[in-house]
Amino acid sequence: MSSTSSNWPPLPLAPWQDTLDTVHLWTQIVGKIRLALTPWLNHSWHATLLLSTRGLTTGLMHHPQGTLEIEFDFLRHRLWMRTGSGEERFFSLEHRSVAGFYRALMAELEDLGVGVRIWPLPVELPDPLTPFPEHETHAAYDKEAVERYWRALTTVHRVFTLFRADFLGKASPVHFFWGAFDLAVTRFSGRPAPRHPGGAPNCADWVMEEAYSHELASAGFWPGTGLGEAAFYAYAYPEPPGFRSADAGAGARYQDTLGEFILPYEVVRTAEDPEAVLLAFLQKTYAAAATLAHWDREALEGGRSGKGRVSLPAPASD
Repeated sequence: MSSTSSNWPPLPLAPWQDTLDTVHLWTQIVGKIRLALTPWLNHSWHATLLLSTRGLTTGLMHHPQGTLEIEFDFLRHRLWMRTGSGEERFFSLEHRSVAGFYRALMAELEDLGVGVRIWPLPVELPDPLTPFPEHETHAAYDKEAVERYWRALTTVHRVFTLFRADFLGKASPVHFFWGAFDLAVTRFSGRPAPRHPGGAPNCADWVMEEAYSHELASAGFWPGTGLGEAAFYAYAYPEPPGFRSADAGAGARYQDTLGEFILPYEVVRTAEDPEAVLLAFLQKTYAAAATLAHWDREALEGGRSGKGRVSLPAPASD
């Protein structure tokens, strides 16, 4: 298998939509556990999941009895729970409903001595909502589709990391938001922003207000729900005049309903140099936002002199 095909696998949405919906709800359960066990960090960064060598992880969490990590292993298709005392548990991700996943996870945590309670309803999803302990509808798990998505996610993470590194101002980690099931990276100008109007489905307005408390340019990757295809996005808040008319690179378009630039994953995947196409999209949309909003780019982009610029080794072939 070539480097391009293995690192940028096809991700047609329809064949794995049911699996995607199931795994999305699983990540919300695990994400809410991290939310419950982690002190608040600006813009809800304390609640996100992080990429690991196997899948998605909470990273290290603290609780009264010690420490805990929960990890989705998308290579062996297990959910792992590990404690600082050396105990570990796992269960298979296959053939498990959302309710079954919730019950199994909570039972294992109880056995490990980790008492944690979460609000048992999904967020950022439209009504009607079914509580996790009662949700038997979604129970699909296509291992091959999950592995393809995971391979793509790790490659996207690599490019996002390169993009993030070339910035001296405040920037988010490259992290996974389980609310909308997207990998994202965000840069900030350092200036306060107008109060955000909120409006995310089943998400308190104050959460959105705090998340967008400061002027930003953000980019991310969706597997396709709501768009019909996997895609990259980029937006600015507040959006400066002229932003939606900016040059975002070949294949990108401004989506009026979303208020964001969209670049289909398939355009990137099938390009001669996928990483260059994606990096150009990230850089062009950021530059448009920063220039039109009059960010202090000289101070924020000191890395562009060459002293702070980094490069990553070429990806290996499978």
